[in-house]
Amino acid sequence: MQFRDTADGNSALLGEAFCATPFGLRLMTKVPSELKYAKTHEWVRVDGNVATVGITDHAQHELTDVVFVELPAKGRDLKAGDACAVVESVKTASDVYAPVSGKVVEVNQSVVDDPALVNAEPYEGGWFYKIQMSQPAELNSLLSAADYGKMVNR
Repeated sequence: MQFRDTADGNSALLGEAFCATPFGLRLMTKVPSELKYAKTHEWVRVDGNVATVGITDHAQHELTDVVFVELPAKGRDLKAGDACAVVESVKTASDVYAPVSGKVVEVNQSVVDDPALVNAEPYEGGWFYKIQMSQPAELNSLLSAADYGKMVNR
């Protein structure tokens, strides 16, 4: 890995996207275009009627080093907006909210065993759970990648 110094004196991995602010360069959040996003910083990847849910790159950057993850139980029924998981970092603890309604069909035990995956791979190995959607139309209330990117990269 190669790093470069940013305007604030910190180092950043080469190849990361930066935006200029009045205070120097700032790392831009990764926002994959194929995902949907909640304003509460959860992402959703849809495969048929099953949605994979995790927290966004922006959220994991704000939390800093994730040290603990509590996931919903397999089989739990969730309604969109329910607090369903907890993520703790060296800085704070935060609830994770269900972006869509349905039944939890799988949880990612890997993030419980190794919470650092949330920081290292927020959109891949750091996913939280899969949910069988009961109301797929709720996806229409989530943000597109472009809209989420505008929200967090101001």
